[in-house]
Amino acid sequence: MKTTLAILFALSLGMSAVGDEQAKKQFDSLKVLAERGDARAQCNLGLMYTHGIGVAKNIKEGVKWTRSAVLKGDHMAQAIFGGMHQYGRGVPEDKKEAVRWYRKAAEQGYDKAQTILGNSYKNGHGVPKDNKEAVKWYRKAAEQGYVAAQHNLGFMYATGNGVPKDFMSAYTWWCIAAANGGADSLKNNDLLAKRMTFEQTAKAAELARKMVKKNPKLLK
Repeated sequence: MKTTLAILFALSLGMSAVGDEQAKKQFDSLKVLAERGDARAQCNLGLMYTHGIGVAKNIKEGVKWTRSAVLKGDHMAQAIFGGMHQYGRGVPEDKKEAVRWYRKAAEQGYDKAQTILGNSYKNGHGVPKDNKEAVKWYRKAAEQGYVAAQHNLGFMYATGNGVPKDFMSAYTWWCIAAANGGADSLKNNDLLAKRMTFEQTAKAAELARKMVKKNPKLLK
């Protein structure tokens, strides 16, 4: 779990291993931009230092460049900075401080941070456990098409955590998540269907189609 957030960012940037020539070229290009004050370049440079992508691993430099981007309000950097505090990577471990930065990124509309903040509330990490708050943040990310949030929101409906238990709503959100490539959501719907009538599953699937038609951002 400690590297999940970083891996997501690295994959989204198409980053490679430290010995990869393309990664080294990418690092050099980003460093030029970062030194000119580009916040996103500073964020990405911090990520590369922290995980040894295109350069020798250097946590101290990773924190330095991430903090520079954070001070400029970069939402991705704020989420990464939250992860650094959550797991004590280059800074003292402090889950409350982690939540503070996750929240800043989430309030800027960053779907990954919204999902992580939802997880924090669901599990009581850095904040008192609050399933209603978890649902609130999952929903914000789910409506932007983030599959993990869609899956989690379905789970909350299926188990009645933070919302009244509602298998049809769970099935609907898992339909959407499955359409986004969520294999676990598809498996969950197969299991949930055994506890529903055919008419209920058909109605839930139709509702999912209507929701996507109304809000195409539900699918990425």
